[in-house]
Amino acid sequence: MTAPRQDPLRDPRFFTDPYPTYDRLREGCPVRRVPTGSGGHQAYLITGHAEAREAFTDPRLSKDTARFFADRPSDRDLHPAISRNMLASDPPAHTRHRRVATPLFTTGRVRELRPYITRVVDDLVAAWRPGTEIDLVADLAVPLPVTVVCELLGVPESDRATLAGWSHDLFDATDTDRVDAASHRIGDHLTQLVDAARATPGDGPLPSLLRDCDAGGLDRDEIVSLAALILVAGHETTTHFIGNAVLALLRHPEAFDRLRRDPDLLPGALDELLRFDSPVSVATFRHSTQDLRVGGVDIPAGFPVLIAPGAANRDPSVFPDPHRLDLDRDAGGHLSFGHGIHRCPGAPLARAEAEIALRALVTRFPNLRLAVPAESLAWHRTRLTRGLTALPLTL
Repeated sequence: MTAPRQDPLRDPRFFTDPYPTYDRLREGCPVRRVPTGSGGHQAYLITGHAEAREAFTDPRLSKDTARFFADRPSDRDLHPAISRNMLASDPPAHTRHRRVATPLFTTGRVRELRPYITRVVDDLVAAWRPGTEIDLVADLAVPLPVTVVCELLGVPESDRATLAGWSHDLFDATDTDRVDAASHRIGDHLTQLVDAARATPGDGPLPSLLRDCDAGGLDRDEIVSLAALILVAGHETTTHFIGNAVLALLRHPEAFDRLRRDPDLLPGALDELLRFDSPVSVATFRHSTQDLRVGGVDIPAGFPVLIAPGAANRDPSVFPDPHRLDLDRDAGGHLSFGHGIHRCPGAPLARAEAEIALRALVTRFPNLRLAVPAESLAWHRTRLTRGLTALPLTL
């Protein structure tokens, strides 16, 4: 197995269309050692579906980033609420956090939220008129999940746009200083909200969350960490889910037309839309704590391991003709929400938001089309998530 000489996930062409790169890497070997970044560091990249599922559930792959970087010099300055969240921890700390977070996103809780989500969508599209141009990202895909998750946390309306901007900055792979600064702004602001809710206890989403956190044994810093994770992870990936799904449907007009004729097919179409262009391209950081073997490849202890759901979702051994959007496909095995104990607890909410948004689009705007050539669209330059910076559409 010959390792690439340069980081294959930093090629500018990768951000526009990662799938040729993923295909090439998977065909060569679905688990391979690759250079990462520009400092000569290396990691193991997993692009096969079976291998990704195996890695997601292997306890020898730790998510405790603090443990990995403890003895390694770093000039990064992330706020603790960002660097030590549930996504960056192992059991038992992860278990305590997840026990508090999961009830926020149960099927029953999301069912209760659906009328609110519908009202938010209705308000956002109320002024749209056929024949005019909108930016789906700025006008719907960003404000919808931001509004919903802030409502879930009890964040005041006056703070929501600011927090959304800081959250967006966290995914700026080209400017680490900007990322670090945003992490402190989010962490400090949420700390103030938590402390204010403590000082004036009462009813509402945040006081309720605080009571659940107290019952779950979470301390003040852990509560802020959980709130930050819900805020950031709860809207950035959903924004990309909606944008990627709409673009996929517009580039496959027969699929869009089918949903227009029968919107009740939408819940079943969500898995295929998630599989086809996953909002999570590469899962968050893991590292090997022991020697292990994945997909027949030996991974020594002490190495970063990158699992790529975006690649696994197009593995032809699991999804035949994977580069074709097929609404009749059984795509329930996609890995866009992860797998195992770290599977995204907010998946039911993300699905509900995407379904309600897409239903509004296909039923109210049957002539929806791209306002610019698809090849001119710009994508965020980060390997972690995959999403458009803007999606100009003509209604």
